[in-house]
Amino acid sequence: MTDKVNFEVTRKVVERIPLLESEPKTLGELFRQADSKYKNPKALNYKSGDKWLSISSEEMIERAENIALGLYSLGIRKGDRVAILSANSPNWTLTDAGCQMIGIVDVPIYTTLAPNSVKYILNDAGVRILFLQDQEAYERIKQVLGECPSLEKIVFFNLKAPKLEDSLLLSELETLGKNLKDSQPELMKELERNVQPSDLATLIYTSGTTGEPKGVMLTHSNILSNVIDAVEKFDISSSEIPLSVLPLSHVFERSAMYTYIFNGMSVHYAEAIEKVPDNLREVRPTIFVGVPRIFEKVYLKAKEKATTESRLKASIFDWAIRIAKDYAMKIERKEPIPALLALKHKIADKLVFSKFREFFGGRLKYCITGGAALSDEIYLIFNGAGVRIMQGYGLTETSPVISTNNPIENKLGTVGKPIRNVQVRIASDGEIEVIGPNVMIGYYNKPEATREAFTEDGWFKTGDIGEIDEEGFLRITDRKKELFKTSGGKYIAPAPIEQRIKASVYVNQVVLVGSERKFPAALIVPNFDALKHYAQSNGIQFKSEADLCQNEKIIQFIQSEVDALTADLSKYEKVKRIALIEKEFTIEGGELTPTLKIKRRVIDEKYRSVIDKIYQEAEKG
Repeated sequence: MTDKVNFEVTRKVVERIPLLESEPKTLGELFRQADSKYKNPKALNYKSGDKWLSISSEEMIERAENIALGLYSLGIRKGDRVAILSANSPNWTLTDAGCQMIGIVDVPIYTTLAPNSVKYILNDAGVRILFLQDQEAYERIKQVLGECPSLEKIVFFNLKAPKLEDSLLLSELETLGKNLKDSQPELMKELERNVQPSDLATLIYTSGTTGEPKGVMLTHSNILSNVIDAVEKFDISSSEIPLSVLPLSHVFERSAMYTYIFNGMSVHYAEAIEKVPDNLREVRPTIFVGVPRIFEKVYLKAKEKATTESRLKASIFDWAIRIAKDYAMKIERKEPIPALLALKHKIADKLVFSKFREFFGGRLKYCITGGAALSDEIYLIFNGAGVRIMQGYGLTETSPVISTNNPIENKLGTVGKPIRNVQVRIASDGEIEVIGPNVMIGYYNKPEATREAFTEDGWFKTGDIGEIDEEGFLRITDRKKELFKTSGGKYIAPAPIEQRIKASVYVNQVVLVGSERKFPAALIVPNFDALKHYAQSNGIQFKSEADLCQNEKIIQFIQSEVDALTADLSKYEKVKRIALIEKEFTIEGGELTPTLKIKRRVIDEKYRSVIDKIYQEAEKG
């Protein structure tokens, strides 16, 4: 048996004062209250074949209890760690609920993580039980499991899993739990009574854009504070229909899931990322939580479709987008809508905007986005088209929400105001610092890293640079660690410049480079579908995507797009050279984290020769 969780809290923990005596004190209580209050017959919904099936809140509680007692029968006790490596499904949520009910610490693992990263997490956390989706997941990581000494058993969600010596199916685990419940009917209540709000609920390992991942220790109280306080100004009810798309191993989606369940909503799990468009049409959600990349791709796909169909459709699309932005800006500034703009908007709505809304199912109240910066352009386009986007901000270490825009208070270019019970301040160097009941108790097994993450007076240092305006809205300008200095001594924040460049339909991904160089340059992965159409329309011959990336006319064309989109930047910020990259940056390739953030250090190393060539050619020319 592994040691219990052992850590030193090096600062004062901010406790949340409940607004109501009836508020849940633990995540286990959250699940129980959801059932007792709403008795939802369709609490958890999933696709099987061509049918959507439902699990009621009553069945959710019963199965969670069986999982909890099944783990107990295997010798797992309060404070022990189990890991979940699976795509989103009711089984993920049921397993999590079972763990939370009796104080077992669960450790979510991204399905896209490399085997060695999985091994690191299993060993660092001292995981005793690993929940796996299926045989495919097992085959991907089996070579490292023998190097995980604390691991005792694997539990498979899928019935078609392999029969291994130390494995069982989830259904078998539930049977163990049911048998224990029948023989000791009071045991479950006794175990639940022992769980306290300050107990560790989960260990979530950061994506690790720099260095090895760190296990973020979040308590029941940390997460519950976010579930209750983050949606204070959102008009939500039990009738809402959310579609779960982001991985539950991401704290943003995990916290959203608890919010859905606590408020009695009927959650629907997307089948897979490639099935999301189909699932959106079928489920027709009223709430959608996503990262900015989803909205960028929807817009670029629509623009690309219009561009390739005909010049007329491309012109109509571009006209409609201008109307959307003008319309949204009027609303943003709280100015009256001129009659002519209102008429144009009505026409544009029939021709273009209605299709945007149809993509999301046609009845969205609003989308909530976080995890990365949403460009002002995308924000204005979608809001002007009637797809309301609310941008928020947070980190794994803050459970996650720090601030968010909402239907009452919303401002372009910001991530909203701090949520209830959370305070934000800006340090002398511009770093955003946070204190509140949502802030983690520390990094697991890393007391030094924990001490470094906090100021002497107990505020968490986010690593982000930002400012608070006169109305109290928070604006993020960049990651502190991502700022780079040119050889001329000028500091450059890459993210805002990258956001501008991504507004081009011909750009899929972009990474700014230029640390200790004379000027910033950009590595660009083109949107090849749009670029091929441009090449064909302009008589540019090519045999492959590699040909396009090397073609001087294409490079000049993309450079002109970059120049136009960054025309008003300071001279030292302007991107003077670009290189086109044939292969998309991916999680599997190591260039992106599981939350789709750019690993700049990896890209700097992987494309060193390309970057060097950019600057060598600049010296010559």
